[in-house]
Amino acid sequence: MKISLSTAEFLAQLQTVTRVASTRSAVQALSGVMLSAPEGADPELRATDMDIGLRAPLRCEVQRHGSAVLPARLLLDVIRSLAGDETSLEVRSTEQDVELICGSATFHLRLLRAEDFPSLPEPTAETRIVLPADAFVQTVTRVSRSASRDETRPVLTGILMSASGQELRMVATDSYRLSVKETQLQQPLQGSLEANVPARALQELVRISQQEASDEVAVSVGKNQVVFELGHMVLSSRLIDGQFPNYRQLLPESVEHELRLATAELTDVVRRISLLALKNAPLRLSFSEGTLTVSAQTPDVGEASEAIPVPFRGERFEIGFNPEFLRDGLESVESDELLLKLISPLRPGLIESPEGGDFVYLIMPIRLNV
Repeated sequence: MKISLSTAEFLAQLQTVTRVASTRSAVQALSGVMLSAPEGADPELRATDMDIGLRAPLRCEVQRHGSAVLPARLLLDVIRSLAGDETSLEVRSTEQDVELICGSATFHLRLLRAEDFPSLPEPTAETRIVLPADAFVQTVTRVSRSASRDETRPVLTGILMSASGQELRMVATDSYRLSVKETQLQQPLQGSLEANVPARALQELVRISQQEASDEVAVSVGKNQVVFELGHMVLSSRLIDGQFPNYRQLLPESVEHELRLATAELTDVVRRISLLALKNAPLRLSFSEGTLTVSAQTPDVGEASEAIPVPFRGERFEIGFNPEFLRDGLESVESDELLLKLISPLRPGLIESPEGGDFVYLIMPIRLNV
């Protein structure tokens, strides 16, 4: 293989693909990136950690077809350091390396075993569904914070994604909070899907969307893999095995208090007072006639409180929440106002969009010491 290409474009694509390369696999090739310039197909970069795979187009001049697998992060550091506008790469089979030349700089990088680099799944026309990219990205963004990072409960590290008719729905939970976002689509879908996709894969897709302009994202769900096509990028991911929790039974049918509040005002207060909720200290929400007082106290550090007017009626009521989880829920609301629904100090609270209930955030309380 011998290719030449723009250094800046190479760096941009390499930065994207390298995020997927493995950092802890015993298989060396998984820590690498494959440069592929086959006959009869477009050149591209590939990387995978066996859970997520990414293919990115490579605009280059091909003098000799072929492929090579190089250490991803070393290659990224080298390309990032180059000063010239054009870079050439040539596989030297005898030396088992790639000669990289840019301006007056020359590097020789040892090849990784291409035989150990796995093939990546291809999209399948039979299950392919096309969704509007903006709606897809916004839906992922609204729920992804609630996905678990605990690998001992893998089913909770995913986002349950379903689409049919004119609705796209995503659900995520880590057992301490739950996010549900339903997005109405302008056009009915040609087909349907349901899959538990690793949150990390969907978050990577959101990052790609910020640099790859496209109106659509195509989704192909297989037996244990899903493939996303966004512009010229192709991201594949394994699906998560296991039964996703029945989230509908977690949502209460009735509540004791339902308050319509200004989103920005409450969010700002919670952010400020959370500064004094350290060392696992809860954030206290105390409701009295017409007033909500948000407070926090951390021993040997300090305390803070702030009151705002709210349309609360009834007996005094106090409930505690994890400050980070509460902030996440408030920051996920996109409307100017929100509905805060409460039952009792020991039952979950709900944050909802005021119109249509297209977004629901359930958060478990923390038992307060009086």
